[in-house]
Parts: sequence; C-alpha cells; structure tokens
Amino acid sequence: MTGTENRTRRPLRIVRLANFVTPTSGGLRTALDQLGRGYLAAGHEPVLVVPGDRPDDRETAQGRVITLPGPELPGTGGYRVLADRRRLRRLLEELAPDRLEVSDRTTLRWTGEWARRARVPSVMVSHETADGVLRTWGLPAPVAARAADRLNRRTAWVYSRIVCTTEWAEREFVRIGARNVVRAPLGVDLDRCRPGRRDTAPRARWADGERVLLVMCSRLSVEKRPGTALDALAVLRAQGLRAALVVAGDGPLRPALERRARQQRLPVRFLGHVGDREQLADLQAAADVCLAPGPAETFGLAALEALACGTPVVCSASSALPEVVADAGACAADDPVSFARAVRTVLALDEPARRATARGRAELFSWPRATDAFLAAHDALPAPRRGGARQGALR
Repeated sequence: MTGTENRTRRPLRIVRLANFVTPTSGGLRTALDQLGRGYLAAGHEPVLVVPGDRPDDRETAQGRVITLPGPELPGTGGYRVLADRRRLRRLLEELAPDRLEVSDRTTLRWTGEWARRARVPSVMVSHETADGVLRTWGLPAPVAARAADRLNRRTAWVYSRIVCTTEWAEREFVRIGARNVVRAPLGVDLDRCRPGRRDTAPRARWADGERVLLVMCSRLSVEKRPGTALDALAVLRAQGLRAALVVAGDGPLRPALERRARQQRLPVRFLGHVGDREQLADLQAAADVCLAPGPAETFGLAALEALACGTPVVCSASSALPEVVADAGACAADDPVSFARAVRTVLALDEPARRATARGRAELFSWPRATDAFLAAHDALPAPRRGGARQGALR
C-alpha cells in the first residue's frame, strides 16, 4: 500500500468495468454501489460501465452508470458480459480515465493491456479466486491450480495493482510471486444492518412453527454450493432439531433445489431475489444462524450483513469466510454432517452473547474504511470525515 504522501490530491475520473451484474445481483452489485458512493464523497468522478440488454447512460447515487448491450451467458441465470471490445475500447478512449478499475479477471483482462498502452494506472479487483472457481466446476485441484497460476501471472503483469479483499484471496497471487497485490476489505452498512431489527412477528412467520430459523442469502449457482444448506437441514431434522430454512436469492439451480425440498419434505422457503434491502435485513436479523456454504467465497458480503444484524454465521472452511467471521460463528468442512454439527455448536452458545459477538465482529468493517482502502490502491486521497468520526470504528 502506498503512503499518503504519494497520493494525488486532484479529483480523479475512476472508470470501473464490471461483468456479471444484473438487477438481481448480490455482493458485487452492493460493493460497486457503495464504493461508487464513497468515491463521490471523496470528490472523485466514478463512472461504472456494465452490460445490459439495451444501452443506457444515467447519473445515479453512485455516479455515472453506462450500460452497453452485452450477450447473456447461457445457464447463468441472466448474467451478461461486455463482449464488444471495439465498442468498449472507443468508450474508454472517449472517457479518458485517470484510473481504471476492473471487476472481471477473465473476459475483461484485455483492458489491463489497453490501460498500459494508454498509460492509465489500473486496478483489478479479485472478487473470486481462479482456482477456487475452477475446483467448484469439477477440475481436480492440481489442474485447477496450474490453470489459475497461468491466468494470474498474466493478470498480475497487465494491471498496475491487484486488489484482494482477504488474505485468503491474496494467497494465489502470493503463490506466483506477484508483488503488486494490495489488501482492501469490503464493508457493511452498520446502520441498516443492526440487531435491533430482530422482531418476533416476522421470525414466527418465516420459521412457520419450527424452533430454529436458518437463512441462506446466496446466488443459487454451482460455485455457491447451495445444496449443502438443504442437506445440512435434512441432517439436523433427522437428529431431531426442528429447524426451517429460508433462502434469499435466485439462480440456475433454483428449480432443482425446490424439487429436492418438495421430495424430501424439507421446510424450505425460497424467496427468490429480495430487492428490498430493508426486508432482507429483517430476515437476516430474525434468523438464528446464517449458512454460507460457498467454498470459493473471497469475502462474503451477505454473511457480513448477517453478522451486523447479530446473527452468527456457519461457513465453509474452504473459503475466505473463516477470516471474516472469526469467532462470530463456526466453520465447517464441505459436507452436510459437518455443517449440521457446526450449527449445533453455535446454537449451544448463550444467545445474547453469540449475537453480541456477531455484531462486534461486523463493526470492524465499514464502507468508509473500505472506500479509503480502495482509494489508496488508486493512489487517491480518502474523503474527509466530519469531526474525524468513522462508521464502525474499532472498539
């Protein structure tokens, strides 16, 4: 990370490119929105470019958002990509960015080469590990690691910096000897997500007569392993624990998961995408435990939101989430018996104490602090804090 004395004091036009963003996206969409707002507050000019079904260009609370037409990827539940390189290259030349920030290490990696030729400092944000995703798609670990190393060497060479949100995500770049990696954790809205939202009425409605309410907020796709949550619920109920599961999120696996729940007579309610952030926070606060089974998660914003609401998290030990969750929950091997055991371990703790621990852990993360870290990666000064106060300051 560069020192404050080396950061530019002038406003910067920070052009951000992202694929796999839809109106029903989760963590990436939230991160883009919050960082854009933070860049604006710091006096910079963020411009976000994303794919869509039709062109658009508008000013928003996170800055200017430009939509370019992009093809939909089959089997992804609506994800699109910025596939027209010529059109995107023209747009980049027209925008003349002072900084380039890219949130896709695969189809958009060529923009790092464009930035090098244009002498524009560039940042690639690693929202997922290459070998982690390849392993979840079925590649043997050694093959996935070799393929990831080749991809990561090219990525580290073309971009000025690589931003990783956790030490876990950073490891695959450390493994290849990359020296341009910086750490910038994400944040959580500590005002919207708070323990005080816990209410017995909505909890009773979602639990539907069961004693324990589990929640999973996740895209229902193969790399997230949502089936592990249903399998763990089946184990818990076979052990005599009256538990129900509410799933907030959508994706290509939803029909198969719904069929499985019906066939096994599991009390699972599928809400689909929950666009109302207030309703989602109410659900996260109402739950007893949040499940995060994705083995390739590099941060886990939904899990952090649950912690901020006072709800402990049981997560995959293979992911970065044990680093985020720490003692505010439990980690488990990627099998349903281990997840069920971890849920019981959490439930055995004193409820007020475990909820206070969850909230305390979340308060170590905030969007102002995250924005400062991302701006440091761009060699840009952070936004001034009124009276020096910061949301979620360390206790």
